[in-house]
Amino acid sequence: MLKVELSYRGLVAIGLAALSIWALLRLWPVVLLVITAFILMAALLPYVDWLVRRGVNRIAAVLLILLVILVGIGSMVAIVAPAMFDEFRDLRSNLPEYATDFEAFVSDFGFETERWDLPERAEEINWGNLISGSQAVDYGQRVVFWVISALTVLVLTAYLLVDTARLRTFLFRFVPAERVPDAEHFIRALSRVVGGYVRGQLITSTIIGLYTLVVLLILGVPNAVAFGVLAAFADIIPLIGALIAIVPAVVAAFQESPTQALIVLIALLIYQQFEDRFLVPRIYGQTLNLPALVVLLAVLVGAELLGVAGVLLALPAAAAARVVLDYYLDKRENGTELAAGAGEREAFAPDAPG
Repeated sequence: MLKVELSYRGLVAIGLAALSIWALLRLWPVVLLVITAFILMAALLPYVDWLVRRGVNRIAAVLLILLVILVGIGSMVAIVAPAMFDEFRDLRSNLPEYATDFEAFVSDFGFETERWDLPERAEEINWGNLISGSQAVDYGQRVVFWVISALTVLVLTAYLLVDTARLRTFLFRFVPAERVPDAEHFIRALSRVVGGYVRGQLITSTIIGLYTLVVLLILGVPNAVAFGVLAAFADIIPLIGALIAIVPAVVAAFQESPTQALIVLIALLIYQQFEDRFLVPRIYGQTLNLPALVVLLAVLVGAELLGVAGVLLALPAAAAARVVLDYYLDKRENGTELAAGAGEREAFAPDAPG
């Protein structure tokens, strides 16, 4: 026999909890935009405060930084989009010829290519069926949705950066007085980890973009700038970002010669190993401190739950979860407050003001 007794207050609490879960599910797209805005705010806040300390009006500082971001994104699109269109058009027109060159190149290494029939299969491709009118409309709608979402995130970030002091005061009204020091330490560590990750990612993206640009320029690959920018953007995406950065550049190099394509492939693969094993640990320091298995699981779960947005937010969310776990483990084992910025002193992730 299981006997359950609920008071009227308990029933109200259960009803409010169910209503909150229902509202969260219905409003999840909005909640996701707000979370993204908070992550972006954590990354940009130190630079806004840096400008304010040098006499720039806070609103002007926020607008200046967001303007730089918009100009950067617009420049990336203006550089990459036309180049990708030209490469696709060239690939579509000359694919049978490229297939013949590929078979000849592979056969030099002792592979039997007679049964592959790549040139014939390339000629049989119906490009009109690959991208139909309905698919084009669907992709167009997705692009419009992402553009509107990005602008919404920037507007939310602007409000958060301008009203940081009032937002902080509002949040601390719900914290008991005796817990304020713990809350300050926790927020400082969380801001350092999330903001440090975003700023560290900006550095690694810049480096891989410049490296790809130099390699392609040396080899004379067309649209080298566009592929460098694409590599910088792809570096943001965990796991599959390396594939996005390498494959288009290799395909473009193959249109020049198979040898160039092989050199580009080797050069970019070497850099990927250098970034994973040397650059990332030194740039991030202890910011993430996540095992490779946790990174993989976080990305897979994020992709399954939220798609592309989940992939991009997986590592900041996992890093934030690590801060929460470390905080409570520290409190339970040592009974001491979380040290401000303990283990989070990497050079490329400056403190966010408390």
